[in-house]
Amino acid sequence: MDWIQSWKTTIFSLLKDVPVHFRPLVASISIDGTSATTIIVDGTTGEPLWRPFLYNESCPDALPMVKSIAPVNHTVCSGSSTLCKLVSWWNAEDSNKKSALLLHQADWLLWLLHGKLGVSDYNNALKVGYDPEVDSYPPWLLAQPYSQVLPSVTAPGTSIGFLKEDIRTQFGFREDCVVCTGTTDSIAAFLAARATHPGKAVTSLGSTLAIKLLSTKRIEDARFGVYSHRLDDKWLVGGASNTGGAVLRELFTDEQLDKLSKQINPTEASPLEYYPLKAVGERFPVADPNLAPRLHPRPESDVEYLHGILESIARIEAKAYSLLKDMGATQAEEVFTAGGGAKNEKWIKIRERVLGLPVSRAMQTEAAFGAALLALKGAQQSIN
Repeated sequence: MDWIQSWKTTIFSLLKDVPVHFRPLVASISIDGTSATTIIVDGTTGEPLWRPFLYNESCPDALPMVKSIAPVNHTVCSGSSTLCKLVSWWNAEDSNKKSALLLHQADWLLWLLHGKLGVSDYNNALKVGYDPEVDSYPPWLLAQPYSQVLPSVTAPGTSIGFLKEDIRTQFGFREDCVVCTGTTDSIAAFLAARATHPGKAVTSLGSTLAIKLLSTKRIEDARFGVYSHRLDDKWLVGGASNTGGAVLRELFTDEQLDKLSKQINPTEASPLEYYPLKAVGERFPVADPNLAPRLHPRPESDVEYLHGILESIARIEAKAYSLLKDMGATQAEEVFTAGGGAKNEKWIKIRERVLGLPVSRAMQTEAAFGAALLALKGAQQSIN
């Protein structure tokens, strides 16, 4: 798969999809991309020097070297971190090091639009080792020979420059349309929910269970896979459990889930205690690579079985928020729900009871909506 070409084709087809009569009204553009999707490019031409490393790729070969320089339990101490990908490339490549430049997926796509190479944002740069608290790369990283390929970093939603003239002319966008730094897909999805006060949280119930909580305090613990992204003067603390919708999909069809859920009484607690996982191993809120899935005993009634599973996932979610509080994060006050699980009204009621918090479906959960809010921020800054 030629990922680079497919992303480039997609970005221009998206520009083409904007209705012609809207194009002169577009004031700014921003992009969210998958966190830790890494591209090493030529610092002069912007052309890729290597195939891209995708977000979920692991580079275990680089992990010992990264662990030897980074603080204990730092976010980069994971095989899939951007820094591990950079080190893996650096060790394998001999020739193009002098002119090389590291960009994230969103950075590279935005470069196609604004033409200024080497600009990133502090959300995307977190997993390469950037410290958003002091707004710089740490000394332990700058001391490494490969630090020369790191991009400059600004806040997400910062105006970089105007849309390139050839693109403006080709598509009919206005002359003063600005292009702003982007963010990661999960941050953009959080921004879309408009959870703007400390204590507001978003639980994404997709194939896994991911939680993000807006906090006044930064929390980091690689053992649990917990780390914090900066959001202006606050911190977005996040963690992900391996439980979630993927387990439900293995046991029930969508039709069964819908039909059985309607028969559940969400005000009654289920006596069944499960730990629904697809495979052995959990990271958050329990750091145990040997934790086995627990989905038995199975009652005769499918309604009771589903109730037990939904309630068990809700208990894991409650434990996750409780762990973040114990670590020092702001206590969760309200939870918005995104992902496929947000459609299940009975599950929302179960979770509300188990969490002891107001739980509702987020009005907007599309990451693209969050990126548009960042673009709006950038447009307002450039006016001021």
